[in-house]
Amino acid sequence: MTQLRWTSADLELLPDDGKRYEIIDGELYVSKMPSTQHQIVCGGIYFRLEQWDQSAGLGKAIINPGVVFAEDDDVVPDVVWISRQRLATALDSAGHLRVAPELTVEVLSPGSHNERRDRDAKLKLYSRRGVREYWIVDWQARQIEVYRRSEAVLRLVETLLESETLTSLLLPGFSLKLYELFGRLSDL
Repeated sequence: MTQLRWTSADLELLPDDGKRYEIIDGELYVSKMPSTQHQIVCGGIYFRLEQWDQSAGLGKAIINPGVVFAEDDDVVPDVVWISRQRLATALDSAGHLRVAPELTVEVLSPGSHNERRDRDAKLKLYSRRGVREYWIVDWQARQIEVYRRSEAVLRLVETLLESETLTSLLLPGFSLKLYELFGRLSDL
């Protein structure tokens, strides 16, 4: 039996219905519209990265970019940071990234299917494609898992809790107090 492999061309045929369609290794992943909590956390991370980069001037933070690694690897991460050097040659004519950003951030959405996609399929994809650092943000548990490239593979190096501060060797001088990030959810 031949297994169907989805491609970027197939995405063009899908409806514009508010769902997020992604392809990882030829498999189609469909996500519902993200929750308010998810978007608040994405926005908080983007804002802090953008704030840091305004003084550092090293690259760009981008929220929900299209990243097309190949015709069968076409994803929309929640937030990325890409250096000016990589960005200079990264965009295709449609404005999609065609190379790995240095940092990719995924904020978990509820559901085992969503969690498996971010913790397994996307971790393998980002590792294979050269992402240097990957943050998996669990807003429900109020923690961030940090994966860094070591020996050509992304490996878990730390899990930070709400009382801790996130820093990155990739982003000199960057820091994010997790209680400030997750504290924004208290009003909901």
